[in-house]
Amino acid sequence: MNRYNYSTMTEFVLEGLTAQPELQLPLFFVFLIIYGVTGVGNLGMILLISFSSSLHSPMYFFLSNLSLLDLFYSSVVTPKLLRSFIWEQNIISYPGCMAQLFFFCVFAIAESYMLTAMAYDRYVAICKPLLYHVTMSQRVCSALVAGVYIIATFGAVAHTTSMVRLSFCKDNVIHHYFCDILPLLELSCSNTHLNNLLVIVIGGFNMLVTTMPITISYAFILTTILRIRSSEGRSKTFSTCGSHFMAVGIFYGSVIFMYLKPASSNNMAQGKVASVFYTTIIPMLNPLIYSLRNKDVKKVLSTVLRKRYSSPQS
Repeated sequence: MNRYNYSTMTEFVLEGLTAQPELQLPLFFVFLIIYGVTGVGNLGMILLISFSSSLHSPMYFFLSNLSLLDLFYSSVVTPKLLRSFIWEQNIISYPGCMAQLFFFCVFAIAESYMLTAMAYDRYVAICKPLLYHVTMSQRVCSALVAGVYIIATFGAVAHTTSMVRLSFCKDNVIHHYFCDILPLLELSCSNTHLNNLLVIVIGGFNMLVTTMPITISYAFILTTILRIRSSEGRSKTFSTCGSHFMAVGIFYGSVIFMYLKPASSNNMAQGKVASVFYTTIIPMLNPLIYSLRNKDVKKVLSTVLRKRYSSPQS
């Protein structure tokens, strides 16, 4: 018996988002624009927060890290997706596929935990405002962000190492536009029981550990907001967490649709659409949501733009 498990595949072919030739070029330009907006939006948010002293607070520290995640998150998947629109066969090597799987898992898991840390930050800011700067000290914020990356890395290592041990001797066409866990498992001729178990255990654990604190935080936030007598005060308080609530809803809605739908509704086309949301659309929407709905960010951005366009005249 061979002592080591190994893959007989040296490369995979990514099926892509669609097989319809007439849609390839229009979709290429659509996703190229989305990727450009994602890069400019997230990089702009990072630079704006880094160089604006008025935005040096725990909330914007988490937001800058979320933008950093979104920037890399979209870069793991979108370039290969763009290539699938213009190349007849979008080939990815076995090591490249495993690397893409690893980084996709890192950034996907980290995104959910970063949103949880941001929910806790909003809970402390609204429900315990007098203790905010003590509770959300720089040390605590740094520890939370470090914990996010550590947990995400452990989850990604577990999924990737369990995938590497499999042998792939079936069709080498991945029926997806990137190397995701479930489409890869369909191509394996090894026992995938451990892999499926990890998807359930790690996915269920991450879902529970992130959604429960978010739900509890917003329950307390909503209770606090309802106690405010003036409608103006309620609106102002809710606006401080409205952007985050919207980002959470879009992210978890697409993830739940992709991974927790009944097996009978396992439609790959629907799965691809859901994947587009949380790998491509959400990284673009997050900086737009936070910049358009946040008064502090809009104020700093308008100040920067005003200085930029008035400086040549002066």
